[in-house]
Amino acid sequence: MTTINPAMPASGLGRAAPDRAEELRQAADAFEAIFLRQMLSSMRQAGMGDDLLSSSTTLQFQAMHFDAIADQMAKDHAFGIAEMLQRQFVDGAKSR
Repeated sequence: MTTINPAMPASGLGRAAPDRAEELRQAADAFEAIFLRQMLSSMRQAGMGDDLLSSSTTLQFQAMHFDAIADQMAKDHAFGIAEMLQRQFVDGAKSR
């Protein structure tokens, strides 16, 4: 069982700042990927006029392709959502 030292600030929990910054970056990148997947999924569900090729297998591969696109867009920071979240959390922590 892990115990927390009451003298230790709750925000740090004994971790070095670079470790926390890396965790924040990874979480922000993952959030951006999830956001982009949802956006692309909504676009796909809205219809793209592919009634001739709408078998379940084609739709499954289309979904996998869009997931890969979302992951790559998040990795490339195409929308900047991850950076915005990082800035918000870092600035919010500084103002406390």
